[in-house]
Amino acid sequence: MTMHSVPARYRWIGAVALLSGLAPGMLAGQTPAVPSGATPAPRRELSLDEALRLASDVSEDVGIAREEISRAAGDRRRARSGYFPQLAGTASYTRTIKSQFNLGSSSTSQTTCPLFVPQTALSTAARLDSLERAVQCISTFGAFGSLGGFQSLPFGRPNAYNFGLSFSQTLFNGGRTSGQSRAAGATLRSAEIGLSATQAQLLLDVTRAYYDAVLDDRLVEIAEATLRQADTTLAQTQLARRVGNQSEFDLLRARVTRDNQRPVVIQRRADRDLAYLRLKQVLNVPLEQSLALTTSLGDSTLGQPAAVTAIVPAPGDTSADARAPVRQAGEAVTSQQGLLKAAKGGRWPAVQVTSSFAQIAYPSNGFPSSGDFLTDWNVAVGLSIPLFTGGRVGGDVQVARATLAQAELRLRQTRELAQLDARNALLQVQAAEASWEASQGTVEQAARAYEIADLRYREGISTQTELSDSRIQLQQAEANRARAARDVLVARTRLALLPQLPLATTGAGAAATQPTATSQFEGQSPATPATPATGVPRTTIQAGVTSP
Repeated sequence: MTMHSVPARYRWIGAVALLSGLAPGMLAGQTPAVPSGATPAPRRELSLDEALRLASDVSEDVGIAREEISRAAGDRRRARSGYFPQLAGTASYTRTIKSQFNLGSSSTSQTTCPLFVPQTALSTAARLDSLERAVQCISTFGAFGSLGGFQSLPFGRPNAYNFGLSFSQTLFNGGRTSGQSRAAGATLRSAEIGLSATQAQLLLDVTRAYYDAVLDDRLVEIAEATLRQADTTLAQTQLARRVGNQSEFDLLRARVTRDNQRPVVIQRRADRDLAYLRLKQVLNVPLEQSLALTTSLGDSTLGQPAAVTAIVPAPGDTSADARAPVRQAGEAVTSQQGLLKAAKGGRWPAVQVTSSFAQIAYPSNGFPSSGDFLTDWNVAVGLSIPLFTGGRVGGDVQVARATLAQAELRLRQTRELAQLDARNALLQVQAAEASWEASQGTVEQAARAYEIADLRYREGISTQTELSDSRIQLQQAEANRARAARDVLVARTRLALLPQLPLATTGAGAAATQPTATSQFEGQSPATPATPATGVPRTTIQAGVTSP
């Protein structure tokens, strides 16, 4: 009895029965089993828009960039404070334990000149003697003797209160304040640009991680479908072998083909799990949380998410002057110009107005009354001229000029790199769209070819080799289609975010301009070969750099 003599419905019944008995053992250990009585964790449905919003809210990099803006704003306020007057209040109390002006009672009696009162009853010699002593005392102790000693003066008083205000205003300092304020303003604007660049890079990273996970999901489905097809072929070959319509060589080849596909499924599942872990890490989602991604790769004409268009005023603008790194380099030039002006200001004199106002009291009982306070108020205009600084001012100017020259060269270099990076992004989009268009219809044709090959094999007019080749071509076509869809979506997102993204093209001195983020564009070459043992290989087309 041959295979051709068995009715088709009985052949399918036998194949299904045999496959149902083999399938549980073939996939054992590949799908994690849920313990009996345990409730599986609920899966969280997550779209791309939700992932982008979630990442923007929890990203540490975005938080650091926001704090950088706050720090730069504080620096600008500090620099601008030189334009305004400075007013400070002071209050002090001094308790004198022992003073050099406290000469004691004996000294006091010696330093106190007696009041000279003419006495007409005395003789002329006595009156002349008292007058000479009075004049001698006054000439010895001066006014202190006539005032009754040091106790009548504030020196050495045990209690002293001082309440005062100090005022200062810089009238001219050679442009140092304006230069520092200009540099601080440029630093603040650069920090704001840096926040936008950080947000754009985060959105690109999340988009790439999201579509990588979706792609790996699709590759797992393709690998599992290929494994099921190999199982079905093996079941048919075993049935045909039993009825004597297939040789042992065909049976062995069908079994080897099925067994070679099982490691591919295992590897695809491992890649998928790793892609999900990367996505959870970017989103700060617990690694134990199960995710169900709802945005598919099926439609490459999807518009950009709202989170992308919200931070890019002109999505897809490839002009160099619109790039965030170029604008940051321009702000760096402005900052260095301000610092050069401030350094040159050190050669000019500085004019400052100062004033101090104080209320001072020296009470004898410890607590002053309103009548004990004395007023001390003065106003001064000061002029400071740098006559000789030992080369400090000249060194500052030299350093500022060299730094400004470096900033201008980096601006020119960054603009050139931005032009190259824009061309790179456009080429990536064109290559991705070309791969997507080339893959259209290929899956349907490969699926139709496999159906024909499978029918020919079941009818006994084809060989196992032809069927295996058709299966490989179908698997490769489906994988190429999925990768092309992923590459188109990621490349278009990168092009839309390009004005705010850091440079992805490295060059000499690019690292000195600012930290440069890198990216890569992954695609599948249509001519890439595939084998049943390894499945469809995943090639990488790098955009001049390598992702970290």
